[in-house]
Amino acid sequence: MVTLHAAGEMQVGAPFQDGAHGEAPSASIRLTALDGLRGVAAMVVVLHHLYLVAVPLLKATGGTSPGSAYWWISNTPLKALSAGSEAVMVFFVLSGLVVALPALGNKGFSWSGFLSGRFVRLYLPVWASLAIGTMLIWLSPRDHSAVTHGSWVDNTNATSIAVDTLLQQASLTMHSFNVNNALWSLRWEIIFSVLLPLFIALAVAVRRHWLIALVAAFTLCVVGDFTTADALLYLPVFFIGTLMAVRLDAIKKWAVHRQLRGRQRLWRQRMSGIVLVGGSLLLITANWLAKPMTGSGTVAGIVLGGLAVLGAAGLVLSAIVVPFVRGALESRGFQWLGRVSFSLYLVHVPIIATLTFLLGDGNWLLIAALTVPIALLTAWGFHWLIERPSHRLARRTTEGVARRIERFRTRQA
Repeated sequence: MVTLHAAGEMQVGAPFQDGAHGEAPSASIRLTALDGLRGVAAMVVVLHHLYLVAVPLLKATGGTSPGSAYWWISNTPLKALSAGSEAVMVFFVLSGLVVALPALGNKGFSWSGFLSGRFVRLYLPVWASLAIGTMLIWLSPRDHSAVTHGSWVDNTNATSIAVDTLLQQASLTMHSFNVNNALWSLRWEIIFSVLLPLFIALAVAVRRHWLIALVAAFTLCVVGDFTTADALLYLPVFFIGTLMAVRLDAIKKWAVHRQLRGRQRLWRQRMSGIVLVGGSLLLITANWLAKPMTGSGTVAGIVLGGLAVLGAAGLVLSAIVVPFVRGALESRGFQWLGRVSFSLYLVHVPIIATLTFLLGDGNWLLIAALTVPIALLTAWGFHWLIERPSHRLARRTTEGVARRIERFRTRQA
């Protein structure tokens, strides 16, 4: 599960730029914290899949009633640590924001060059992760009897793979991916990349009515969830990020104003930051907290689930404007995690699936203890061997395609 994850080709450590007009910024607040936020979101996705491994045993041994281990992990604020689907919403907002920024701040932006480089940036690491997943399937026999029937591991992870299926998954056009289950979100990253000009045009058109646009995006997400129309569920999340990119100068000025005013009322500034972060986390987990009362698939549950989209946007905003959040996310550990976040996202599911089939999901604590260090170490190697070279090739591709198109236009003129 932006991206992210692949949030884009620009350096998110760069200073704020005016999203609409490319004017020089009036302050030096930086976006470096978004890297750290992406790292946190990637780790939450890892914990989410480990949670899915643990669910069968937790339910079998302690039930789901209040006070049980399952209840504590699933239906209390602790759920924020394993809210994987909601963490993907954070990825999508980040992608909408960061991918749109270069196009907004550069009059000579080449759409063809961008899309060519974007494909290289996404597809090469994806293919490498599929190669790792396929190799692990071949090297480690997977027996369905080792896992609980009907569990996440049993239903969504392949025990064998055919060449035609592998090629289909490598195209990122399928709805589900059983070699690397996490790739489903990359399909929407590709779709968003292709539609980026439309997203930017719409965001610019409604930028003065951003609150109405935010409510409309939330409503579309709820309708998409209720009707199982995935495009309505996921694409508005990217749009929220794009809208934030268009209004980034206004967000920047508001953040600077908060900081200047906060020098006199530091306690008030900190309290408002706590409220923003706490409220965002509450929105992220609202559906889980209320699930014992609302149940699954109910209208109330779907509406509460849609609030996670607003919570994801709130967390991104917090990383930009809340000083203590920004400071924490800019620390060395979170920055390293952000640096390898896309690689971690791509490699962790094959590792979890292999260990679970090998050890049995009844040993989920051992699986978790092994997965985290192995996945982090693998992500570090994947980042250096696969992701960084793909970045360089993507930049060269973007620049090369842009130059060729410009030379063609010059000759035609």
